[in-house]
This record gives sequence, C-alpha cells and structure tokens, in this order.
Amino acid sequence: MAQPAALPATLLMVTALLAAPFTAAKAAPPPPPPLPELPSAPGTPPEAPVSAPSTARATEGSRLVILGLAQRGAWRWIGRLDAPPRELWLPLEVAQGQLGVTTRSRGPSGALELEWFGAHLVVGADRQRSLGDEVAIDLAPLLAANGLTARASGSTLLLEMPTPRLLGIRPSASPPGLRRVVFELSGPAIVRSSEPGGVVVAVAHSAEQRAALQGQGLQGAGTGALLRITDRGGAAPTRVFTLGDPHRLVLDLPGDPAPAADTASPGRIDPRLQARLGRQILWERLVREVAGRRVRINAVRIDLLNSDLDLRPLSRGDGMEGLSTLVRLANRQDALVAINGGFFNRVRRLPLGALRDQGRWLSGPILNRGAVGWDPGGLPRFGRLRLEEAVLDAGGNRWPVSVVNSGYVQRGLSRYTADWGPTYRSLVDRETAVLVRDGVVRARYGPDLLAGGIPLGAGDTLLVGRAGFSLPWPEGETLRLKSRPSTAVGMATNVVGGGPLLLLGGRPVLDGAAEGFSAAFLSQGAPRTVIGSDGRQLWLLTLEGVDDEGPTLLEATKLLAGLGLRDALNLDGGSSTGLVMGGLHTVKGRGVVSAVHNGLGLVPRSAAAPLTRAGS
Repeated sequence: MAQPAALPATLLMVTALLAAPFTAAKAAPPPPPPLPELPSAPGTPPEAPVSAPSTARATEGSRLVILGLAQRGAWRWIGRLDAPPRELWLPLEVAQGQLGVTTRSRGPSGALELEWFGAHLVVGADRQRSLGDEVAIDLAPLLAANGLTARASGSTLLLEMPTPRLLGIRPSASPPGLRRVVFELSGPAIVRSSEPGGVVVAVAHSAEQRAALQGQGLQGAGTGALLRITDRGGAAPTRVFTLGDPHRLVLDLPGDPAPAADTASPGRIDPRLQARLGRQILWERLVREVAGRRVRINAVRIDLLNSDLDLRPLSRGDGMEGLSTLVRLANRQDALVAINGGFFNRVRRLPLGALRDQGRWLSGPILNRGAVGWDPGGLPRFGRLRLEEAVLDAGGNRWPVSVVNSGYVQRGLSRYTADWGPTYRSLVDRETAVLVRDGVVRARYGPDLLAGGIPLGAGDTLLVGRAGFSLPWPEGETLRLKSRPSTAVGMATNVVGGGPLLLLGGRPVLDGAAEGFSAAFLSQGAPRTVIGSDGRQLWLLTLEGVDDEGPTLLEATKLLAGLGLRDALNLDGGSSTGLVMGGLHTVKGRGVVSAVHNGLGLVPRSAAAPLTRAGS
C-alpha cells in the first residue's frame, strides 16, 4: 500500500530550548510497552474493558425510544424481559445527552461518578464496556432509583417514567459571571440536550409558566408534557445539572439576560451560506449502493483557492478537557459549514489524536494514524502522522517523548503545555513531573500534587513520567527539546487527526491494523464522517445507512473512490457524525444531538482572525 513520503529531515526539524542534563546517563533505554488504555473513543486500542459475562439471559437491540424520539443506539439487557433488568447497558452518550445524567471523572483510576436527581452511582473502569462503537455503562441502579422503566420490544428499547409537574422557576446564587435558574419539579424528569443551545424537559407545565421564563431571560416552547427551554439571547448553558430532595433542574448561563439574538429564523439556513450555495459551495445529497447496502451521502464541495472561506479546526477554546455540540463549535468561530472532527475519550472528555490550530499542537498525533493538514487558502495534504520528539541533556542523551497534550496514556515521558488547559491533573496513578520554563527546570512534583492539579501558564512545559519512568532532573537544570513531524502533513499550519486513512493519491490505502484500530471497529457498519479531496476541491462528507447502521470502512472507501476522490480520511463516526449547514444540524449520526470534542469548519475569511490562546 502507498505510504506518505517524508520530507527531508533538514526541512522538518524544529528545535526548541527547554532545560536540564542527565549527569551519569548514557543513551535513554527504549520505552516499555504502553500502559493499559483508559476507556476511549471507538476503535482506540485497547477498547473499553469488558466486564465478566453474566450467566443470566442477555438481550440486545439497536434502537432506542426516549421521550417518543426514536434513534439508533445499541443496548444490552441482562435478565428476564418480563421483570426489571438486572443490568441495563446503555451508551454513556445516551445517559448524558438524552436522559440528563451528569458525570465527572474520579481522578486517575478511570472511574466515573454519575448523578441524576440525587441518585448517585460510581462506575469503575472495570464496569465500562464497549457496546457497538460506544462506551457503555450499566445504568439499571441509577434509573430504577428515580422511577425510570425500561421495556424491550424486538430490537427496540423504550425508556419511560412518570411525568412530574413544574412547580416553580426562580433565580439562585451563581458563580461569578454566570446566572443560575432553578426549575422546581414534583419529581425526577427526563432532560434532553437540544439545539441551538438548550434543553427539553418532560414536565407538565402551563402557558403561564412558559411566559414566566421571560423574566429569567429564557424562552419556553412546547405542548403537552414537553418543555423546550432556550436562552433568549441564544447563549448555550455552561452547565446543566439536577438535584434531589427536593427535585430540581439547574441551568447555569453566561452573564446577564441578553436581548433576542439577531440570527436567521428558526429552521432556516443562514443567508450567508444560502448566497454561496451553487456558486462557491456545492451541496449534494445522494443515495448510492455498495455491497447491497444503501448509503445516504451528504457531500459538501468547495474550491478553497477561489473562495472567501477558510477551513479551520473547531475547538472549545478553553483547553482540551470538555465536549460541546457541533452547532456550538460552529457558532463559536462563525463557521457556515461544519463537520465533527477526530476521536476522543468520552469518559475523560479528552482528545485522542492530532489537533493543530495556527501552528500550535493543542493535541499531538498518536499511533501513526491518518491525518489531514492544510495552510490557509490551500488544499489539504493527507497522510499518516507521528510527532517525533525527544528531550536532550547537555551531553546529547535522548529521552523520547511519547505524546504531547494527549488523553492517550502511554508509559514513559509525555509533554503538556498551557494549550492543554490552565491546569494539568494526573491521568493515571503515580505520575511524577517537572515544570520547565525558559529552558530551566523550575519545580518537581510528586503524585499527590499532580492529582490535585498543577497550573500551566504561557511558556510552561510540564514533562510527565508514567509507570515508573524516573525524572532525574533537579531544579535549575537545562534541557533541550527536539521535535519534528514524520510527514509533511505535520508541517501544515492546521492539522486534524482521525483514521484510518482511506485513499491517498487515488489509491486505496485502508490499513486499520497498522493505525492501531481493532478488528471489530474495522468490520462494523456505522455512520461515517470523512474529509477528502479530488485534487481540485475540498470535500466534507457524511455517510449514513438508509436501512441499517451504515457502511463499513472498506465499503466507505469504495464509495468515495466512485465519487472521484483521490484522498480521503475517516474521522470520528457513530453518534459523533454530524454536519451543520448554516446553523442547522442537518445530519446527526444516530438521529440525536451528541457531544463531540472538535470539528472542522468553513469560516468567512473576515471572521477567521487568529483566536488568542495561552501556552506553547
């Protein structure tokens, strides 16, 4: 299979001063094998741990119905179908986005703490498993505590619960810069994320209560027992959570209530995009067949050399920990068109692959996976990518750096900067670290301090040792960092990683095993997101199954070649697959809004000014 050619080393080498020699060290030993991985995004090896199989009867399906909304989604029921399930395994994304369960990570162990209207559940890493292409957890204890019932019918799982009444709406004390609105309920309720930035609550309410939302700077719409709540000024909640005893839904929103936003009418595409469709931008919706499978294709094409739009990475802008909806990512940078980006760890809410924005590695590449890189106004380059880094002491001894600003945990030495976020907290137990500033080691940290969090400022570099990797550098020592990308893709101003690479130079190059993807990931059908090029135009695509889950990666490769693409890279898929056109979320991987880590967007050049970031 064709491999991307490497540039000469003299063109690729980037050297930066850091600080600190090894005294009696010779050459660094080769790094030991990788640590066991945290539960991660689809296809990232190893997959989320699978608990020991139960001897009870297991029933599985592929469709969910919540609040009357049908969606594709895997589920697994353990126990008799005519009784409450002993275990009910559901995707974590469903718990968070479709039920209103809040989650937070409990330190380096990989455990999750879940809360839903006062009911708590701690899920260890050994109780997180792969279900299809999603990370799943057993929600039976949490849901039963709040009266939610499950009913299986064929391949469909219906989730239902009694509808509470809305008792009152009031403001509450909030953190600085936020306003907090509390909804008092007669019982727990299903809370679903919605767009452009609000929630839908299954609650009995009145027209007078909907009108009362205006006094809190909110808007309410709905009939019957569904209430859709949005901010009057279009702002998305910074936090949504629930409390019990008494039952409450709490929304934290930015600043003071804003006047109504001056945006396109609901349900209508942004007029700026409408004016470009058919001219600068071609948007085709096709159905093609491959291997007896019908696939719905949304293909957006643009000639970047003759356009006033730039392709930009989309991120939240406040560090690498956290997720957002694709619409919010697009709105933040005024992207007229957006697709979701690379893989991430949904449990930790951390990136698992390359993300480079305006020359800064917000997250480094992993596993020599496929990536796309581009400079403003130019066509992207495609290839597989590693970031080859090493710390050198004054005697020339090399200490390899495994990853940069990454949620992918490996044994050995890793590097983090302020682009990771304002604070670094240990990702696994027993980490040690040194802080380097202006080429000098300024401080050393043990596991306790790292677990509590280390502030990262502009110019700081934190070198983290894992799995017994010793950091011998005392304060005051100097180190050098050598860094170079393995291919020309990594020299570009902007880079987004994904994988596997599907097409390169007109040839199929699918080799998922070489990029560290599991056999199950490679063989399953799923919604897909792809970025590609035909040698003249950029293509942004989504692929969905008309009658089933969607194409396999091999089938996707054949479809893309048939459309005339020369280069193509698979991005994150499944429930993450999304396409936003002019503010409208026109493609949702499994029919519902799902949180993602990053994306790619077409941004008007006047709006594509560099965004301020701290760090290096």
